[in-house]
Amino acid sequence: MTKALILDDERDICELIEMSLMGQDITCTSVYTIRAAIKALKEERYNFIISDIRLPDGDGLDFLSHVQKHYPGTPVCMITAHGNMDTAITALKRGAFDFINKPFDLKQLRSVCKAALKEGHSQSGGASASPAAGGGKKTAPQGGGRSSNKYELIGDAEVMQKVRAMISKVARSQAPVFIHGESGTGKEVAARSIHHQSNRAEGAFVAVNCGAIPENLVESEFFGYKKGAFTGANQDQDGLFVAANGGTLFLDEVADLPLSMQVKLLRAIQERAVRPIGGDREEAVDVRIISATHHDLARRVAENKFREDLYYRLNVIGLTMPPLRERDGDIAILAAHLLAKLARDAGYPLAHLSPAALAKLEAYPFPGNVRELENILERALTFVEGDTIEADG
Repeated sequence: MTKALILDDERDICELIEMSLMGQDITCTSVYTIRAAIKALKEERYNFIISDIRLPDGDGLDFLSHVQKHYPGTPVCMITAHGNMDTAITALKRGAFDFINKPFDLKQLRSVCKAALKEGHSQSGGASASPAAGGGKKTAPQGGGRSSNKYELIGDAEVMQKVRAMISKVARSQAPVFIHGESGTGKEVAARSIHHQSNRAEGAFVAVNCGAIPENLVESEFFGYKKGAFTGANQDQDGLFVAANGGTLFLDEVADLPLSMQVKLLRAIQERAVRPIGGDREEAVDVRIISATHHDLARRVAENKFREDLYYRLNVIGLTMPPLRERDGDIAILAAHLLAKLARDAGYPLAHLSPAALAKLEAYPFPGNVRELENILERALTFVEGDTIEADG
């Protein structure tokens, strides 16, 4: 039996949630104080928890910390007042699975609860949440530097092990992730890895280069349009948000978005709804946002080139991709992986690097990072004679 614990001092809110989840075969237990919630958790097992932030006997964020300590892996969805995004962001940063705005959009409520239920099952192997044994948290497999997973970040360097561990952790949340790193460091691969380790893996992963869309087309690309909305709109067209509904929208080079679009993007993220150009109503969307750039976005904010409110909304969880020059020992691993991939894709015989060629690569700083390494190896593989790539090849 699927069970949810609801913590809110407004009884009508609890009743509304109970009735909304009844159709999903979820049995709800409602409590009105933190003390009662802690007692309920000791007596019963729950698949997920919905908790208000403002409660008569304490702070819902402190209750969130209690759940994370004593019932690790149990998703907690926080209820926030409409428009209070600062509180919602704080909750996500402190480990909340997601948040729900008051007044409720019932479709959004059910969608969030469905995702939380799926996450609860994935973290507990199908069993309901129960008190922690020994206080240890369950974590997703980290994977090794030579994983065959095509969305795995290859490398054994300590900085890459930390990146993979971070990805496994943030994949369990619904919070927006902001990835920063130099060009060619693998920001999109990291975003795809987050998506494919999350409970949204069966949904779409939609990637868009924000700097590649002409400014006059940005709004229609993101939000879609209705037939007749403008000259040439001969039929309805879904935008990127609708295409990513139920999955992940990856905003690459988000710093390149024009200011006029930034405010519209912020509203869509906050409201979880989009209005197509020419449309007369908003359409609810369930999308996780992952964004990335090689620019210093904080500096862009200081220069008034990027909205501060959008920056904080995107940068709930930050992830930094290290440059290749800081990844000790990874060039040999990456070179072997890339040569095998390139040979397979092009139908070439497999080749390997001579010790001198590897040493030459390891002495090079790679300003273009992994992408530059791949380009160098592709050229070498194209012109190599035999199965060994020499240093002067």
